[in-house]
Amino acid sequence: MKEFIKGFKEFAMRGNFIDLAVGVVIGAAFGKVVSSLVSDIIMPPIGVLLGGIDFSDFFITLNGKHAATLAEAKAAGIPVLAYGSFLNAIVQFLIIAFAIYVVIKQVNRLFPKPAPAPEARKCPFCKQDIADDATRCPHCTSVLDEAATK
Repeated sequence: MKEFIKGFKEFAMRGNFIDLAVGVVIGAAFGKVVSSLVSDIIMPPIGVLLGGIDFSDFFITLNGKHAATLAEAKAAGIPVLAYGSFLNAIVQFLIIAFAIYVVIKQVNRLFPKPAPAPEARKCPFCKQDIADDATRCPHCTSVLDEAATK
């Protein structure tokens, strides 16, 4: 049992695990901020421009009963398709995706691009890749002339 706990402790204290935990916490907080931004800042003006519409109250009842609001329908146990909430979720997703794109784009600018790998040495006879120090081709077994393969 002690070995199990020791192994778990080593796993939990790895850098990647801690980084992942921090990322999840920050991601959850960022998701709440974006949800508030969409539902409290972005969608109300769009609703006003479209005639005072609240997108979160867009729904279709599935059993034919009438309900004035989504909350009323849910309280009455009426099955609904809440497509207004879905529209809000799509807008939230697009904002989060754009923010992640911008952050990753900036992070990639901080790190230099890796140097291209040197071109592999080719056998002059069969054109297959060979080791730099090879004296015979492992594919066609030709004797390699040092000057001809460089």
